[in-house]
Amino acid sequence: MKITKDHLELLSKSYKNINEVSREIINLESILSLPKGTEHFISDIHGEFEAFDHILRNGSGVIKEKLKEIFDKRLTTKEINLLATTIYYPEEKLELIKKNINKKEYIEFKKILILRLLEVTRMAARKYTRSKVRKILPTSFSYVIEELLYKMDITKDKTNYYDAILDCIIELEKAEDFIKELSFIIQRLVVNHLHIVGDIYDRGPFPDKIMDRLISYHSVDIQWGNHDMLWIGASCGDLICIANVLRICARYDNLDIVEDRYGISLRGLLNLSDHFYKDDDCLEFIPKLSNQNKAKYSEFELKQIARMHKAISIIQFKLEKQAIKRNPDFNLHRRLLLDKIDYNNGTININNKIYKLTSCNFPTIDKKDVYKLTKEEETLILKIRKLFVSSEKLRKHIDFILNNGSMYKCYNENLLLHGCMPSDEKGNFQSFIYKNKKYSGKNMLDFFDEKVRRAFYSKQNIGDDIFFYLWQGEYSPLFGKKDMTTFERYFISDKEAHIEEKNKYYELRDNVDYCNKLLLEFGLDPSGHIINGHTPVKAKKGEDPIKAAGRTIVIDGGMSRAYHNTTGHGGYTLTYNSYGLQIMKHNIFSSKEQSIKEETDIVSTKRVVDEILVRKTIKDTDIGKNIIKEILQLKRLLKEYKTGKIREKF
Repeated sequence: MKITKDHLELLSKSYKNINEVSREIINLESILSLPKGTEHFISDIHGEFEAFDHILRNGSGVIKEKLKEIFDKRLTTKEINLLATTIYYPEEKLELIKKNINKKEYIEFKKILILRLLEVTRMAARKYTRSKVRKILPTSFSYVIEELLYKMDITKDKTNYYDAILDCIIELEKAEDFIKELSFIIQRLVVNHLHIVGDIYDRGPFPDKIMDRLISYHSVDIQWGNHDMLWIGASCGDLICIANVLRICARYDNLDIVEDRYGISLRGLLNLSDHFYKDDDCLEFIPKLSNQNKAKYSEFELKQIARMHKAISIIQFKLEKQAIKRNPDFNLHRRLLLDKIDYNNGTININNKIYKLTSCNFPTIDKKDVYKLTKEEETLILKIRKLFVSSEKLRKHIDFILNNGSMYKCYNENLLLHGCMPSDEKGNFQSFIYKNKKYSGKNMLDFFDEKVRRAFYSKQNIGDDIFFYLWQGEYSPLFGKKDMTTFERYFISDKEAHIEEKNKYYELRDNVDYCNKLLLEFGLDPSGHIINGHTPVKAKKGEDPIKAAGRTIVIDGGMSRAYHNTTGHGGYTLTYNSYGLQIMKHNIFSSKEQSIKEETDIVSTKRVVDEILVRKTIKDTDIGKNIIKEILQLKRLLKEYKTGKIREKF
């Protein structure tokens, strides 16, 4: 590493003399010896805010483990569950407790609770320097918490001092605020860094709440998923992405996300659908709802959503023709199906096989030019595009995804990749050809990453077809299938037409040699891991999330309610602490209200993926490598000060 004189001069502005440099070197050297912080991996949240929020609050069960470790044999299971629930939801749980006991009991309860929370906080803070802990303490209680956390003197005088602090907190009626702050500090300390391995959006009802939560989170990175890519494209004004976003929201009865929370009016879509499809029951387009949710709607309301759903779907199928024509390199001509329909007989020819359509009512399709938008459709989609582009809240959320996200992430010798690395049956990385240039392996992902950023920051606000390709292209690392059979799933009952052929990667990732090759492609040690989301692990059918002797870990366990029947559980998460990697399989989350009232947690089954014999320290991490570089620079500056080549400043 070459250190220039100019660099040292700049560094000397921050560390002005020998004492300051020496102090920082000592500080950094000591940090290297601290245990590695806990990383938390979550994927495929798909709008399920409550389950996601609970998993963040309990650290995928890490907090409950800490409580059992600290209070083993001192507290009963019921007492530990009460303490855990209070840490997860302090405000709501305290309010509930207050209603069920008298004032004197409540005061005593708060005092005991504070002491227990301090004990948990003290243990959780062991991995961090005092200065780092100090930075996360709330301003209103920082001095008091620090005093109570780091008490060293256990003489009677000092004990009285600590008791006086607690009594004063309670007397001033600050105990509840103090408990809330301690609870949030514990949540913050048990997880050092969060990885979101793709697909925040679609299917579930509250992706916007998830985004607000992530924006306020202390340390997070995001690997883009194909559903995220739709919303990135939609915010840029990409028409196909907008149509897909609206179609999927209608399919899962989530149009209020667009209209109420992102402020994008859909009145025009409602009017268009009522005009063209008023006599169509649109049975194929009835939203996917549980029986309980279906009961909330009248038959007319369900048909109204279905009509909007069909209207935007037909617009999407028409728009795809324009993008496919503009980009022959995408090789997506197989997706052009409107011209394969026999409108007189209600059939369609796909790959020389004739299928009967479930219905053949297409009032907006001109049989002479099937992909041409009607004037009403064109006016509507252009108007909606303006609304997507001008939504401040959507832009804020997508800005965060872009600035904190990427196509993949290499972190502590692990490769985080939402979908796949497109490969053939022999394990060779497949090539995407774009404007006569070939891209494969890491180079392909870097190319897509650059294209996405360039399109997003363009001031044209017309989008870019690359979003469409990443959503459903054959060699898209976010999709990983030959075709997306959207039209077939709506209009053909024969399930043979619904099959989406997966890329060979999904077989190869169970092969150790292939995994080693992929890790080496990204400059990682073969002892690392590939962490994927995207494809729900069907544990119900015996599928294992741990593949290739632990080299690949798939953590899409179906957090989305739409997948619960398929997977049989509520999702996987992964933690990586100083002792190794552990994967957690979670039971289906019931509700926040039930968790608070009944003190139930998501029941999780922990499984060790890799157990490290020698405990990892920060020195063994990517952060540690950067600290070591910083120490080398500081030592060079120290030498320059001592020889007088750079003058000290006082």
